Amino acid sequence: MSLTIHQQITIHQLRVDSVSNSSVLQVGSAGSIRSLSQLYNTGGFTSPAPQLGEDNPLSFVPLPNPS
Repeated sequence: MSLTIHQQITIHQLRVDSVSNSSVLQVGSAGSIRSLSQLYNTGGFTSPAPQLGEDNPLSFVPLPNPS
């Protein structure tokens, strides 16, 4: 079966509230979407990252409110 699709997509604003490791964002059409998950240790880390908490200043970084 041969299928030809012609489309024109205009996006004036795209808002994504959440992105996770298993998120899929599709604009347009696709014959099929296959899941693929790859994990890379490009930094050569040997232990888990420290948990965020009161002692870790990264937990106090203010994030902007989505408007």
